[in-house]
Amino acid sequence: MNPIALHAGNPGPMTGAGNWTWLIPGRVPTLIDAGVGMPAHIDALESALDGEPLAQVLVTHGHSDHASGASAIASRMPEARFLKLPWPGRDERWPVSWMPIADGEVIAVGDSVVTAVHTPGHAPDHLCFWHEATRTLFGGDLAIAGTTVFIPASHDGDLQAYLLSLERVLARGPARIMPAHGPVIEDPATVLRNYLVHRQRREEQILAALRPGDTRPDEVVARVYSKLRDELHARAIETVVAHLKKLEREGVVARVGEAWSIMKP
Repeated sequence: MNPIALHAGNPGPMTGAGNWTWLIPGRVPTLIDAGVGMPAHIDALESALDGEPLAQVLVTHGHSDHASGASAIASRMPEARFLKLPWPGRDERWPVSWMPIADGEVIAVGDSVVTAVHTPGHAPDHLCFWHEATRTLFGGDLAIAGTTVFIPASHDGDLQAYLLSLERVLARGPARIMPAHGPVIEDPATVLRNYLVHRQRREEQILAALRPGDTRPDEVVARVYSKLRDELHARAIETVVAHLKKLEREGVVARVGEAWSIMKP
């Protein structure tokens, strides 16, 4: 399998340098992730297809930088089908006929097959696509080299589910991850284990910040994050809330209104 990287052309504060989409050529030409519909992206896709019709687009999850380009691709390439794990209430934003994918489903792509692996956390519908023969994972937003993945607590992000997803992928022993952001990850085990360690340390910092008494998430952010840029403040609050919700489920903390406190033994 030799996937072709196609840039979606959407740099920005939330997407960094922008998204990568992955074209898998062969008998079943397949694009993984739809980008945002930039004409240059679709032009590059057409060029890479070299006259072959696009058979399908597999979307890792329903965030706009991965799914919103579906309608533009459908307009240019009406023969393509669009597949993803359903996210009710979200998928309707992108007006194409979505075909559902289930966890564990085997899908023909290029000259081979991939298996859908449900990896919720960053989004409830998040899928990775696993190519067993080369131990390659098309990872969507599961991992990004050089940084951590944002868990949007107020938009169905789930830190507890994300940590389980990392463990699930680690158990497969991937040799490389083709991410939607940043460079190819050539040492996935190290990156994913570092993520687990980082989240544990962040949890310990949040608990330490709570010990003085009931605390709001913005106060925790002020104690835990030093030299935080203004544009990242909202994301830091979301991250803290994601940790607090996990700890609440585990019976470690409790919430009253906007304040959180450590449960007494």
